[in-house]
Amino acid sequence: MSNQIIQGVLLGGYYALIACGLSFMFSVMRIINLAHGSLAVFAAFALWLLASRFHISPFLGLLIVLPLMAAIGWALQRFLLERSARGGALLPILTTFGLAIVIDNLLFQQFGANTRSLAPFIGSLSYDSWEWPGSIYVGKLAVIMFATAVILLGGLQLFLTRTQLGRSIRATSEDPDTAGLVGVDARRANAIAAAIAMVTVGIAGAFLGMRATFDPYAGAPQLLFAFEAAVIGGAGSLWGTLLGGIVLALAQTLGAQVHPQGFLIGGHVVFLLVLFVRLSTSGLGLRGLLRLAPRSAP
Repeated sequence: MSNQIIQGVLLGGYYALIACGLSFMFSVMRIINLAHGSLAVFAAFALWLLASRFHISPFLGLLIVLPLMAAIGWALQRFLLERSARGGALLPILTTFGLAIVIDNLLFQQFGANTRSLAPFIGSLSYDSWEWPGSIYVGKLAVIMFATAVILLGGLQLFLTRTQLGRSIRATSEDPDTAGLVGVDARRANAIAAAIAMVTVGIAGAFLGMRATFDPYAGAPQLLFAFEAAVIGGAGSLWGTLLGGIVLALAQTLGAQVHPQGFLIGGHVVFLLVLFVRLSTSGLGLRGLLRLAPRSAP
């Protein structure tokens, strides 16, 4: 049982990574980005293209892909989300939904339906493991993913609470009009926040490609896992995202011990239970739940 718990906790690190950008955008921009999974797959394809065509290691490829993702995030905020937000809270969600469809189909048109993986380009890291006491083997890649999740979430936490730019982004998320009165450029703050969120999506996409296969339509399940981890941990809470990812992964790992189909069912059941409890205790329905979410990352 201890082996399953350790493997579940490490898998939770991946879920926290894939949920990080989603949670960050919601916490500081109040936007649920339904294109989140598709953008992660886009980053994975970009790294695969660099590795297969130009023989660039996926880790070095991040030096190219992450700035690209940041630029995409900036443009996404300036030309799509900012304008759609003027039409109400629902329009940005529908916009990102449409964007996900466009990205999925463009990837399909360019790369076809074949599955790809970054594992062949990272040597033995994809399957190497360490032996822990009790004959427990933990994958090196899984440990790296968990450590990356902790560093990334901790870094974002420090950025939002200890830097002037982070405080400007938080002030903009609270009240952009009042923030503007004290000299904060709300448009710039939101664009930077979107760029940061896309950088985390790029990192998540890299690990998605290293640990598993992916295809143009792999974004939907990644979005589902990210959404479940974010909701379980408390929508908008950075450290809660890590906790939510671990709880989701433990539920899946323990569910798999009960039944072959229990891997996904266990996670979905825990997600629905947490969602039901939150809706019941808030007494305000889903809209109330979203409004009760913290207005800035704690």
